[in-house]
Amino acid sequence: MSDDAVAALRAGQLVVLPTDTVYGICADAYREAPCLRLHAAKQRPEGMPVALLAADFDVVLDAVPEARGRAAVIARALLPGPYTLVLPNPARRFRWLSGARPTTIGVRVPALPPAALEVVTRVGAVAATSANRHGEPDPARVADVPQEILDFCGAVVDAGNLPGRPSTVIDLTGTEPVVLREGAAPAEEAFERAREALSVGTGG
Repeated sequence: MSDDAVAALRAGQLVVLPTDTVYGICADAYREAPCLRLHAAKQRPEGMPVALLAADFDVVLDAVPEARGRAAVIARALLPGPYTLVLPNPARRFRWLSGARPTTIGVRVPALPPAALEVVTRVGAVAATSANRHGEPDPARVADVPQEILDFCGAVVDAGNLPGRPSTVIDLTGTEPVVLREGAAPAEEAFERAREALSVGTGG
């Protein structure tokens, strides 16, 4: 199952992977064409941002080194976990993921189920968004993923039932964290952990 998913991603195909929140539809983050197919599969406007998902935050920093600093200190305190964090991206890397804010990028480092962890570790990073049609409910089971999306995919990794609530989205690009979407984890808990991390002064 993992081998099929890795092969599909490397071939530029889409893959359904489980996360710590919902099932996601994923593409090779390093190439624009697969990411455009991801938008088409979801029937989603191309200008909307898509998260860069990795198995380890160090992979994120390798991909977007400008994200180091205060935002990275907070991110390390929250990840892995059910958060999507918007980080600075002044070099405008992965422009096909950033949507209308090219100097920022959303990142996910979930606590992945084992099979999905193997896939993401082997490919480095993926572009990921929930495996639903734009505006429809987030899938907690593979059975909840619309057939039209499955038809776009080269592989599916099934980890059974997931929590079914999407990640909490927090923008870390300003002077204070801003909640863009309350989701699987309470934002106030994230803010408390962020304050603790900054007070300790851990490195980014």
